[in-house]
Amino acid sequence: MSKMEDLLRQQEQIAAAIEAEVIRSRDEAAKGASQGQYEMAVLMHFARGVPKNYPEAMKLYKLAAAQGHAGAQLNLGLMFENAQGASEDFVQALHWYKQAATHGNAEAQWRLGILCEEGRGAKQDFQAAMQCYKMAAAHGLAQAQFAIGQMYENHHGVERDYAKAAEWYKQAAAQGHGEAQTRLGQIYERGVDIKQDFVQAMHWFRSAADAGHTSAQLHVGLLYEHGQGVKEDVHEALRWFKIAASQGNADAQTKMGFMYSNGRGVKQDYHQAMDWYRLAAEKDHAGALSNLGFMYEHGQGVEEDEARALSYYARAAKKGDAYAIKNRDVLMAHRAEHEAHQAALEAQKAAQEVHKLSK
Repeated sequence: MSKMEDLLRQQEQIAAAIEAEVIRSRDEAAKGASQGQYEMAVLMHFARGVPKNYPEAMKLYKLAAAQGHAGAQLNLGLMFENAQGASEDFVQALHWYKQAATHGNAEAQWRLGILCEEGRGAKQDFQAAMQCYKMAAAHGLAQAQFAIGQMYENHHGVERDYAKAAEWYKQAAAQGHGEAQTRLGQIYERGVDIKQDFVQAMHWFRSAADAGHTSAQLHVGLLYEHGQGVKEDVHEALRWFKIAASQGNADAQTKMGFMYSNGRGVKQDYHQAMDWYRLAAEKDHAGALSNLGFMYEHGQGVEEDEARALSYYARAAKKGDAYAIKNRDVLMAHRAEHEAHQAALEAQKAAQEVHKLSK
């Protein structure tokens, strides 16, 4: 049997299994069984073997939810939160998440915590959010463990405590949660409330970077660039910056511009630098905007253009970029001085003409 024939056979088997699942779920739903109603609703909700049908999915979820099915209650919350089959309604989402949460559904407890923390569907309540997150975390839900770490890091209802944040991030990170791995790496990198440890920082950054998290890829590059936790290697740094930049990370794109502009790990190339800065500037990255201003001011890779330089400095300055604010003010003062000098020369010239005519 050829590979193509084997693939076709496998596809036929999958299609047959899906069809059998649809028939079984439909039959169970028709009997009024909550599990069958839930399973049929899932197939319609996510278009698995049947056309997507939000109204019918919601109807079946409600029938199952009325019988206390936690999965149906959770998915009703998701549909109301995401405006699927009904208008966006955080009050209804909150209601159904609460129903599922009381039945011990960890994802519902976590999602309920998010709504409480953000004040959607009810008044913002950090204490209630933390309680929900901890219930979900007790079930081992990595997203909830990460959320608790964020609460400690962001000073939401608790004293800011990076050591406690790291403890919770570590639990989520051990389960492969990429954002938790990245945040844990950053805490070790900075050494706030815990001992600074670049080796540990690199370990967690690399774990997230290998899973495709661009922020972690950027930080791996930074550690290689500065020789922190690893031997300094600007070529390896550049490689990681490019991986992240190619996936659209604006910080990494700006870093690529800097590397080309300054010839670090690569031959100096102002045109390449401009290309990377422009990509980041399209995302309104303050550093990229500021650096574009500098390149236009000094004619690096482009014709010198003070007006465009000021335009880029102004955009970056609005975002609070101190470098752009300084360069804008210096350039504006220089232009004002130049204009005043030119005006003085014109006045002097005019006075000389008047003096000639009076003779």
